Amino acid sequence: MPKHITIDDLTEIMRSSIGLDDDVELTGDRSEMDFADMGYDSLALIELASQLQHRFGVKISDDEALERLRSPHTAVSYVNEQLAGQAV
Repeated sequence: MPKHITIDDLTEIMRSSIGLDDDVELTGDRSEMDFADMGYDSLALIELASQLQHRFGVKISDDEALERLRSPHTAVSYVNEQLAGQAV
């Protein structure tokens, strides 16, 4: 399993699972934008959490997905915290 996730990893997951357009980049200010403001609902966040669990081996409950995966930046940070905890 990878030891960390990048914004590029998250972008690829979002493109393949919840419909991020190919021309949208999640860098800069957009990485801080709430998923809700990008048009993603709770079901999209739960699907994103499911994909992150599958690909990175982290555990993310539905409640955690809705609470902690608020933006691309917070999603990457949260998964990296979980991966760091697994390494200990």
